[in-house]
Amino acid sequence: MHIPDGFLDTKVWAGMSVVTAGTICYATKKVNQKLGERQIPLMGVMGAFIFAAQMINFPVAGGTSGHFLGGALAAILLGPWSAVLVMSANFIVQCLLFQDGGLTALGANIFNMGIIGCLAGYGIYKGISNILGGNKGLLIGGAVAAWCSVMLAATATSIELGISGTVPLKIVLPAMLGVHLLIGLGEAAITVMAISYVLKVRSDIINDVAKV
Repeated sequence: MHIPDGFLDTKVWAGMSVVTAGTICYATKKVNQKLGERQIPLMGVMGAFIFAAQMINFPVAGGTSGHFLGGALAAILLGPWSAVLVMSANFIVQCLLFQDGGLTALGANIFNMGIIGCLAGYGIYKGISNILGGNKGLLIGGAVAAWCSVMLAATATSIELGISGTVPLKIVLPAMLGVHLLIGLGEAAITVMAISYVLKVRSDIINDVAKV
């Protein structure tokens, strides 16, 4: 889902860069207001875990492969604004060191795979977990949020490519959603496993985030 250089129209990648930069600045302000000593190492550990998990590709239909995004999981365990910073840092490192996605498309890639997953994913998770309650609500909310975050990211990427004239939207949107429907299932499975583990060993982490 990483968009390379040259795939986005100048107005699209420039506009997405502005939106992403503004969101990161706001996230930094919010995190500075609430960040405690115990959150700092947790952000580092979470960032390292997601970075490593993103390096592992798994096969999907038609010879394609996908990888874990982690935005929804990061938001569930860190809170949405801390998660935005962690995900942004990960995608910047991937772009600069591993050439995953183009430099001009960095703002769009962070927005699509990071910011959408963190903010929209967290909203979906909170809504479902509040309605269902208990650990069951946390797990179901996490699964749905993770799957939706992948589909929303694929939709945003498709729209950007369509607006840029790279691929007609009527072609790229169904193709992207079809593949990422399966990738989203892998995202949901990993997210549920991670939440289940945290609930067993450090349930206070999720309880603390619930207060954000």
